[in-house]
Amino acid sequence: MTSMAVQTTDTHPWWSGNARLTNLSGRLLGAHVAHAGLIVFWAGATTLFELARFQTSQPMYEQGLILLPHLATLGWGIGSGGQILDTYPYFVIGVLHLISSAFLGLGGIYHALRGPAILEERFSFFGYRWQDSNKMTTILGIHLILLGLGAGLLVAKALYFGGLYDSNMQEVRIIAHPTWNFAIIFSYLFGSHKYWIAGVDNLEDLVGGHLWVSMICLAGGIWHISTEPSPLVKRLFIWSGEAYLSYSLGALSLMSFIATYFVCVNTLAYPIEFYGTPLNIGFDRFPYFHNGDLLSSRVWLANAHFWLGFFFLQGHLWHALRSAGFDFRTGKVLRPTRGEVI
Repeated sequence: MTSMAVQTTDTHPWWSGNARLTNLSGRLLGAHVAHAGLIVFWAGATTLFELARFQTSQPMYEQGLILLPHLATLGWGIGSGGQILDTYPYFVIGVLHLISSAFLGLGGIYHALRGPAILEERFSFFGYRWQDSNKMTTILGIHLILLGLGAGLLVAKALYFGGLYDSNMQEVRIIAHPTWNFAIIFSYLFGSHKYWIAGVDNLEDLVGGHLWVSMICLAGGIWHISTEPSPLVKRLFIWSGEAYLSYSLGALSLMSFIATYFVCVNTLAYPIEFYGTPLNIGFDRFPYFHNGDLLSSRVWLANAHFWLGFFFLQGHLWHALRSAGFDFRTGKVLRPTRGEVI
């Protein structure tokens, strides 16, 4: 396996990014941790940047802000009518993200330069091979559990840690009785609501939806960790690093387009007080989401999500074709790869 790793790094130039690290699990871990550090650094730095230029006398949505409105929606520093009473929580959150990014950055540097290049040579538990379908679904299960815990954090904030901003009442309140009813929650997904899941119009249903998402993700994570894929599933998917990248980019693209729609029309999760009025969705020369001549926070978020989703989709298609054995130079599938597992 070491010879494979050397061959992989030698045949890929530096600008190929993580493709150089396909068989170097330790180095790939370093790249992922460093990437997480960059994301957290961006969140902290942008929060502080927005806070430095924020004017309490002017609505948030007129100031080109995208992170402070999220924090306001979570109920931090907000009074009646969506009035900003205290910006200190925003400062604390920004600084905590910067501190966290430093630890993640150090971890990324360690695994990129000093840690074992191949994890399984020193820590068998953390080792993996891309064709090992059982190990890959175990990793999928771990990710699902983390997503479930993330959804649970919003529920905890709503129930126990100060509540959320309710745009219907224009107050921050504790959501003491979230909706547990399966039929009500899933009617947004399969029912006849005007705006599909973006039609949610009360915090009880919104928090209840996160409860269900949390439980389903946790249950799915436990199931994937404790089971092995069936022969049918093994034959159905392509089991390679590039295929997993294509699956991930496809999922990100779908979620980005859904988020675009949600941002455009929903005023509960994206209150008018912080994001501006709902948007018109139109196609002129290019897809765009607008609100007259006002470039509100809602406009920025909707367009950012749309274009990210668009480019994620291109990446999904590119890597899906390559993982299936398609060669872009010849325009042919050189070697089918479906069902190659161990």
